[in-house]
Amino acid sequence: MNPTPLIELEMATKVYGSGESAFVALRGVNLQIHRGEFVAITGRSGSGKSTLMHILGCLDTLTSGIYRLEGVDVAQLSDDHLAGIRNRRIGFVFQAFNLLPHLNVLEQVMVPLHYAGIFGEKAREMAMAALQQVGLDHKWNRKVTQISGGEMQRVAIARAIVLEPDLLLADEPTGNLDTTTSEEVLAIFDKLNAEGSTIVLVTHEHDVAAHAKRVIHLRDGQVESEVLNP
Repeated sequence: MNPTPLIELEMATKVYGSGESAFVALRGVNLQIHRGEFVAITGRSGSGKSTLMHILGCLDTLTSGIYRLEGVDVAQLSDDHLAGIRNRRIGFVFQAFNLLPHLNVLEQVMVPLHYAGIFGEKAREMAMAALQQVGLDHKWNRKVTQISGGEMQRVAIARAIVLEPDLLLADEPTGNLDTTTSEEVLAIFDKLNAEGSTIVLVTHEHDVAAHAKRVIHLRDGQVESEVLNP
């Protein structure tokens, strides 16, 4: 294992607002995640898990403390550099899918490729390969209205992995799915991790967290416990 963590937080603190109305979402969180890990972050609503996800995804910044991405302090990076990291190095999967209704399945997956300056046949080939990984290459020309919720999430996963990011962040990815469909989606995460993807998954469901190799439980903005799954 590479001795330099892919993710390293030191005394990470996030405060929203100021004065009497200030809300401390993260309270001195220390955390390391190495390449190839599958980590679940759990906790009740208000525990800080979504805030932590936004910090890890470079969607928000710390009030104090340090966030290093593969040894680099992200606070020292420019907005353009951070935008490049969000596009190329981090893949995002959200509960609400965040698909564009006017695009077909293949076009959905090509969106991050276009932002990365990849077009034409190369983009098509990469998008089809990502769809094949999630078992949806045969539905490449379907519209969003023609596929199920579980298939929508699989499209979202394909979109997240199409640029082979260093880190895959999933925020309640099964929250809108039934139990059977959830297991199908989680099986894809299991497969991606087995193939070397680093995955951080936020969930409040114990059976979802059970798919991860390590479970970090947050309470009131702090790490309350860490458990290794067998």
